[in-house]
This record gives sequence, structure tokens and C-alpha cells, in this order.
Amino acid sequence: MVSVERRKHILVINDTQEILELFVQILHEEAGYEVTTTSYQPLMIDYVKVVKPDIIISDHVFGEEKIGWQFVQRLKMDRETVSIPVIVCSGAVRELKEMEGYLMSKNISILFKPFDVDELLLLVQRKLEENADPDVHVRETLDTSD
Repeated sequence: MVSVERRKHILVINDTQEILELFVQILHEEAGYEVTTTSYQPLMIDYVKVVKPDIIISDHVFGEEKIGWQFVQRLKMDRETVSIPVIVCSGAVRELKEMEGYLMSKNISILFKPFDVDELLLLVQRKLEENADPDVHVRETLDTSD
């Protein structure tokens, strides 16, 4: 019997349909990942539990709209979803730089906009590999051999 490896599943969250279509074009059509897209919605954590993605890309808007951060906080506080790697995609460079250390400690990576396609694909691949070998993340954060 031949085993078929399941394609990695990426959940992309954004409130702009054109951006969602761009992510599908890059991640599914070009890179071959299974992709589910959605905008922020009530009970988002329940939706994530049903979809069961291998990774989440959350496009964040800073300022008045804090729904993206509330979602990430809930995601990381829920036992069923805490281990799902997250990539926060945003153009708010200053705000994200201030929080970069904290986000990395929670297995949340940052993708600054505008980004190029190769940068996105490389980050997704790296996050999926880290999640496949959880010791990689632990070794990186615990390595204090200097």
C-alpha cells in the first residue's frame, strides 16, 4: 500500500477579497498548499477548530480595529489551537518591531507588507518545518550557550 502525504493546509484570514485571492494564487496555485480563506468572524476559534489548519496567516490592520489581535490572543490561550503556528502579516512595521520578541516567544512570525512572494513562501515553509519538529523551536529559544 502506498502512503500519500497530506498537503499542508493553510488558513488565510483577511477582510479584503482581492488579498485573499492573491494568497490563494501564491499558496495554492504556485506552491501547491491546501488553502482556506476567510474574513474575521464571530466564533473564529471554533471555525479554526473545524478547519484544522497546519498554519494560519492573519492579515492585521492596526489602529481602531483590534479584532486580529483578539483572535491571536484567544488562539494562543486555547489548548486545542495554541500549537498552530501563526504568521501575522501587516504593514505596521513600527508596532510589530516593538512586539517582535514577544510574538516570537509565542511562535508567531511577522511578515511585513509589502512582501515578495519568495519571502512569503520561505516563511511558510520554515514555520511548517518548525511545527513538524517541535524541538527546533525549543532549541532555538533555550539555546543560551553564549
